[in-house]
Amino acid sequence: TALGVPWFYERQPILEQAKTHMDGDSFCAYCARMKRGIMYAVCRREGYRVLALAQHLDDLAESLLMSMFHGGQLRTMKAHYRIDAGDLRVIRPLVYARERQLHDYARAAELPVIRDNCPACFSMPTQRAHMKTLLASEEESNHQLFRSLKTTLLPLMKDIDRK
Repeated sequence: TALGVPWFYERQPILEQAKTHMDGDSFCAYCARMKRGIMYAVCRREGYRVLALAQHLDDLAESLLMSMFHGGQLRTMKAHYRIDAGDLRVIRPLVYARERQLHDYARAAELPVIRDNCPACFSMPTQRAHMKTLLASEEESNHQLFRSLKTTLLPLMKDIDRK
């Protein structure tokens, strides 16, 4: 608020809702859909047309591996798209940044960093955590890993399905 930028805190009982409404998905997939729906609702309520999300290159690489290993699909998050309803645009301006770059910047700028804040993730390892470990292990011997992954991800990140 010191910069005059409004922020919103929305509290929703996603964990409790998942117990009765989850339909075969992983908790992470259910939660992600619910959080997106909440953010879309806030954007509409406040009159915003663009939602900027902070996923980075590491997130997209992890999503690609989860999609391939567990869903049999070659896909990841898009860098820019218009949602199905057509009224909101979603952008991910940090898709070329590495997680460690953002961590270093946050530390240098003395920004607060919230680590794993998901109550479901506290009690069990997630697929994402496994992919993060797998990528870190591979990067130790292949220092060009994320450069190669970025090249692979570029066509998958483009919004070719929607105008």
